[in-house]
Amino acid sequence: MAIVAGIDSSTTRTRIVACDAETGAVLRDGKAPHPTPEGGDPRATEIDPQLWLHSLGEAATGGLLEGVRAIGVSAQQHGLIGLDAGGVLVRPALLWNDPRSAGAAAQLIDALGGPEAWVRAIGSVPAPTYTVAKLRWLAEHEPASAKRIAEVLLPHDWLVWQLLGHPKRRTTDRGDASGTGYWSPVSGEYRQDLIELALGHQLRVPDVLGPAEPAGHTPEGLLISAGTGDNMAAALGLGLQPGDAVVSLGGNGTIFAVHDQAVVDVTGAVSSFADATGRHLPMVGTLNAAQVLRSTAGLLGTDLTGLSELALRSTAGSYGLVLLPYLDGERTPKLPAAAGTLTGLRAESMAPQHLARAAVEGMLCNVADALDVLRGHGVQLRRVFLLGAVGRLPAVKEIAPLLFGLPVVIPAAGDHAARGAARQAAWALAGTPEPPEWELPDAVTLVADQEHDLAIGDAVRQQYRTVRDQIHPELTEEQKA
Repeated sequence: MAIVAGIDSSTTRTRIVACDAETGAVLRDGKAPHPTPEGGDPRATEIDPQLWLHSLGEAATGGLLEGVRAIGVSAQQHGLIGLDAGGVLVRPALLWNDPRSAGAAAQLIDALGGPEAWVRAIGSVPAPTYTVAKLRWLAEHEPASAKRIAEVLLPHDWLVWQLLGHPKRRTTDRGDASGTGYWSPVSGEYRQDLIELALGHQLRVPDVLGPAEPAGHTPEGLLISAGTGDNMAAALGLGLQPGDAVVSLGGNGTIFAVHDQAVVDVTGAVSSFADATGRHLPMVGTLNAAQVLRSTAGLLGTDLTGLSELALRSTAGSYGLVLLPYLDGERTPKLPAAAGTLTGLRAESMAPQHLARAAVEGMLCNVADALDVLRGHGVQLRRVFLLGAVGRLPAVKEIAPLLFGLPVVIPAAGDHAARGAARQAAWALAGTPEPPEWELPDAVTLVADQEHDLAIGDAVRQQYRTVRDQIHPELTEEQKA
């Protein structure tokens, strides 16, 4: 039995799984937090990447990698590890969640001629998270460091390079490269002109490997696969196929689907990412997801479990209460200055259970709107994978199939990105045209009744849309569709 391993390096920790290369069964696993420098802030948005190696070593203790023949690496997307001409780190790595590049992203959008120009260039409008925005921030605020940078690696690129013993060749994959803001998943090419627009000079860029193409072998002879970004690895670990969508309910909502073609949306609502198989992952995001439920729970003096219990004591439509969940403004639809709105207050609706239900329905209606954005660009949807702790709340599990109008799959909690990295390693080891057919993770599929329940869900969504369009008449017809 061949054994492969997957490493996932997130913002805060490293997870490793060792799997049977043929079936995908997890044989061993480990995890460790990234060390926090003495006196450092665990929420810091820059880090010495050497700490990722310390975390990796701790996660791999106890013989976890014993007998492993190939390793795949997944990591947080959009980061920036700047190296000088000799391959020496110029400054600490900037992480995806660094907020300082917000102004730089806006400057870049204007500098190229607006959102549509960026969509036509790379398939997306650069957000503050994108690597290209961080390059612009460095050029403005740390010009000496910016001038020294000769090449940029993403977190997974850097980890692969470390595992391989610092070879001359640097590599990446199309999935992670599509989040830089200077590689186009539409054309499959780098845009050095966009790098120069951001940084002031061009860079050495990593080779973009094919999905099953190995990055190389370690000095000990272990095969290292191309690696990829965390969302792309999770899609591979979950065994997603065209028509499958993922809704990840963290503080923000991340919604993406597997599609055979790049989606070019000139409005910028859809970001065109590539996946780890040769396909694409068109993505939309909402600013408001789990935080809507946490804030409402706090208002009601309870926790998320209590909120879920309250919501299930109400009925569909929340006795006429509608919550527009734009607590932090909103990205999809584009309402950056909006605030949350609660309407439909009547004597019979002013009860905790109805407000709890309205919060769940409002959050999920907003996500359903985002799924409709993907549909509006030709993305076929047949089922939704719901991820995150909030997605496992009983009220969310009951209501989501009604409002999405699709079967909802709730995978068991697990290291999906690490497992996806391991599956990529097995693919590179086998050298086959398609990835190995691994057993899918344990999951529960929830399906609404095609007549009665879906009619109820349609009524709730129509109630939500009516209020949304009344409160926000500035929305375009395309955004209201």
